[in-house]
Amino acid sequence: MIDKKNLRIVFFGTPDFAVASLKTILENHFNVVGVVTAPDKPAGRGYELQQSAVKKFASEQGLTILQPVNLKSDDFNKALSDLKADLQIVIAFRMLPEKVWSSPRLGTFNLHASYLPNYRGAAPINWAIINGETSTGITTFFLKHEIDTGSILLQESTPILPTDNVGTLHDKLMHQGAQLVVKSLELILTETYALKEQIVGDFKHASKIFTEHCLINWSQSAEQVHNLVRGLSPFPTAFAIVKGKKLKIFETEITDLKAYQVGQVEIIDKALLISCSDKKLKLLSIQPEGKKRMPVADFLNGFRITEPTIAQSVL
Repeated sequence: MIDKKNLRIVFFGTPDFAVASLKTILENHFNVVGVVTAPDKPAGRGYELQQSAVKKFASEQGLTILQPVNLKSDDFNKALSDLKADLQIVIAFRMLPEKVWSSPRLGTFNLHASYLPNYRGAAPINWAIINGETSTGITTFFLKHEIDTGSILLQESTPILPTDNVGTLHDKLMHQGAQLVVKSLELILTETYALKEQIVGDFKHASKIFTEHCLINWSQSAEQVHNLVRGLSPFPTAFAIVKGKKLKIFETEITDLKAYQVGQVEIIDKALLISCSDKKLKLLSIQPEGKKRMPVADFLNGFRITEPTIAQSVL
């Protein structure tokens, strides 16, 4: 049995998703001796340096913070070595060199927002919804060479509700994941945990989301388009090109109305509809180019269709 106070932990993370776990670890009185996060980056119109969510929280807690530009640099590896970590935890951080993840005597474990081995990769929450899954999960596992393939410590499943989008599911998994991290730490303290190897096979992947993934293909079914919108809302957001301008789409509803022409934009009974391959999709919340997000009812106050209009599926 390892004494909790003697277990020296270094935490790697950058966004809010990681903050929840770091906060819960500290609340459970684990000994975090250092935090590694992304360097400050210029953002906004004034290009002022912005700190990561993890750095802001770690600073408030008075924790030692490292912000390496190069994870292979001698300076960073010396500073990391000086922390004398027994264990490292990685959540929503970039890929680590083997020299970094293999250095602690108890290894390095990661929290991943899927029920592995499905949805390995950078955007597991997005792709689970985009693909119409009804459940997903969270997993803690020890790092090894191939990304997201290491031996599993713990897993829990989570239902994906029809009303979920990537924002709501992200928050649910963030808080559930924080609790799973603490459960994993408690197991490690006992030194009696049993690891489970990941099954080898052809599983669904979760590649990084790019602009081309966000452009709606109206030749897909209404359900596929609806799930794409959910899986990209509120960020990075699905969009269409209507009358030559980008229209971001945050919320939709599948109707029972038979499609007319793929991509056809219509206003029927004060509703904005676009035809998919099988049915018409009702738009509920959108953001016209150059404007703020708004309910469709507000948008229609100034939007008219005087001739057939097609939402494009190409940039």
